Amino acid sequence: MKRTFTLIPALLLLPFLANSAGAAASSSVCVSADDPVPAYADADSVRTLESVSVHASRTAMSLGASARIVTVMDSVAIASIPAKTVNDLLKQIAGVDVRQRGPMGMQTDISMRGGTSDQIAILLNGINISDPQTGHNAADFPVSLSQIERIEVLEGPSSRVYGTSSLVGAVNVVTKKPDSNSVSAQVEGGSFGTFNTDLAYSYSAGRFGLLASVGTVRSDGYSRNLEGGLNSDYSGQKYFLLSEYDAPLFNLSFQGGFSVRDFGSNTFYSSKYDDQFEHTRKGTLSIKGETKGKVFRFKPSVYWNNAFDRFELFRGDASVVPFNYHRTNTLGSNLELEAHTRAGVTSFGLEFRREGVVSTNLGEPLAEKVGEHYTNGLSRNHFNLYAEHSLILRRFTVSGGLCAVMNTATSKTFGLYPGIDMSFRFADGWKVYASYNSSFRLPTFTDLYYSVGGHKADPNLRPERMQSLEGGLKYYRPGLSAVLSVYYHHGSQMIDWIKDFRTDQDPVWQSVNHTVLNTLGEEVSVRLDLPVIVGNKDFPLESLNLSYSHIDQDKDLEEGVESMYALEYVRNKIVAEANLRLARKLFWNIAFRYVDRDGSYEKYDATVPTGTLLEYKPYSVLDSRLVWAWDWKGLKLYVEGQNLLNRTYYDYGNIPQPGIWLIGGLSCTIGL
Repeated sequence: MKRTFTLIPALLLLPFLANSAGAAASSSVCVSADDPVPAYADADSVRTLESVSVHASRTAMSLGASARIVTVMDSVAIASIPAKTVNDLLKQIAGVDVRQRGPMGMQTDISMRGGTSDQIAILLNGINISDPQTGHNAADFPVSLSQIERIEVLEGPSSRVYGTSSLVGAVNVVTKKPDSNSVSAQVEGGSFGTFNTDLAYSYSAGRFGLLASVGTVRSDGYSRNLEGGLNSDYSGQKYFLLSEYDAPLFNLSFQGGFSVRDFGSNTFYSSKYDDQFEHTRKGTLSIKGETKGKVFRFKPSVYWNNAFDRFELFRGDASVVPFNYHRTNTLGSNLELEAHTRAGVTSFGLEFRREGVVSTNLGEPLAEKVGEHYTNGLSRNHFNLYAEHSLILRRFTVSGGLCAVMNTATSKTFGLYPGIDMSFRFADGWKVYASYNSSFRLPTFTDLYYSVGGHKADPNLRPERMQSLEGGLKYYRPGLSAVLSVYYHHGSQMIDWIKDFRTDQDPVWQSVNHTVLNTLGEEVSVRLDLPVIVGNKDFPLESLNLSYSHIDQDKDLEEGVESMYALEYVRNKIVAEANLRLARKLFWNIAFRYVDRDGSYEKYDATVPTGTLLEYKPYSVLDSRLVWAWDWKGLKLYVEGQNLLNRTYYDYGNIPQPGIWLIGGLSCTIGL
């Protein structure tokens, strides 16, 4: 039986909350210098959030002026929420679906608004690091949470802003700037032999800045295989370097990141085998610049992404089933010119992206073997011509444009994808917005060619296409911010992996194009800063965040068909988060989420399929973080727990998630 919630209770509260906050202050900011901010937050995180520049269009503009709704999770929130990875943070956004197969981000899929992990663009400081092989490892960021300034989430089709992969949205992780001379360190440990470290160095002198960090993680994991051996253990390292130079006529920045992960993937990809293993390596290098002309600004960038993956169906034993090896290389560039005139800002440019893979099974057979393992391969070139104009007036913002896209693997002609966003600030603190956008997504190399281990891919898959209408209302005053949005997505040629039990009692996963998939969704969120509303800076409940997302897709699965992605989505999600000050230096965060997922999976008895389909059951998870902050050297002692209610729940069928996971640690920052 499907569950449906209503937005009416939340909407009825809005006028009352608006009146309460309006009496508290008159400035239109979310976090101001006068607002209470947790003492353990970095001083540079106290800022006016509405003035932060975000990319909801080709032209960067302040969050307050943007014609689209962008969810921003700043460093204050990052320091508060009990999270170990970017994936954990994104769980606290109602419109984002985070499905993990393993803990601490070892294998996590991120999607939005009923989409899949292959349908969103992943960016690091504005550089696209999406993996053309698969979205499973796309969210492996080479930087630790302590070095992240904010996370920007743009929901809805975004091809004219972020290009390919952004069919239903984008996530941009923005790191801190090297604007101080300091060393920071963090060490923590906890359940299941968990031990993590993080060390960072920041240097700033004149026009030059440098940020370098290294982090390590390890754990024995929370599960065992049938023979009693570890099968969810993990270890990994992250390395990140950011350097910036601010010249009189231009800005120049360089970033490099590298991550390594080894993890037991128990039954991640096939419930028949409970001792799988995976080793991944990802690297990224990029250089981007921007001139400082008053009228014309040239913004070139070039980047290179490399990814390596070795998958072992039988851990450490290639004699039973040979290991799968994949290596992808992506070379990209963007040449953009901005013209700033009284009529607004016009952007136009050219993006080029070359994606290639060599593999033991992905792609076409190679004429000659590459290296020790690679017998197959494929490459494709992607061209994106775009133009956009943005106009910001006192109460009105409009951004409109289009991109012309051609990919050598799918077409020899350009396809057009237009879009327009508008917002109107009709009263103090109130904004209404509406948009139409279209987008596309190329099949990944896995979609096209993965035909081993119970999978059968279709190399003739067509690109996915999406059209979207969205409208909403936003209210923003000190002490209160609230957003209501309604959207409709019309997707065609949608790609999914399905099992069809109607014709086969033991079917394989096969990639297919669904003809049409329509999605209707609503989201509402409210943030309260209680000390501002009640006029008491010592009020113990510092902030309260509430959000709700509801989705309906008009094509249910036919009876006897199991979907892996496109038709297996979160129908209802409720998120609640509270920050409390228990004492002058003692802070407590409580994070709750309720997830009601539509879809089903085949039940297994240990590693034996039963042929019975089970529907996903709703689940609730409670996480918490307790911090004691000292003044000396920015020292913090903390303890946090995930899944404190010890719930048994499933993001993917037959893969139970961890129960209670406790971690304690300390961190400090020393100025040089």
